[in-house]
Amino acid sequence: MHHARDRDGMKRTTVSFEEPTLKRLRRVAAERHTSIAELIREAVEEKLERSRPKPRSLGAGASGFTDTSELVGEERPEPRPWR
Repeated sequence: MHHARDRDGMKRTTVSFEEPTLKRLRRVAAERHTSIAELIREAVEEKLERSRPKPRSLGAGASGFTDTSELVGEERPEPRPWR
């Protein structure tokens, strides 16, 4: 990849695409009245947003039991020991 500093604080880079992909990018950019560069920036940002690491606390309260929701009903089961 080639990088160069642009005037608006962004870095310029070169990305290679196969011809069918490039044709699709041109078509979609034209339909949206935007540039291919803007379309690629949006796609990269969306991808990066979805691939954020999960919070370390996720699952911290997991009991280890998979039948918890099945046990909820009119009768309350005996509480399981904490440890």
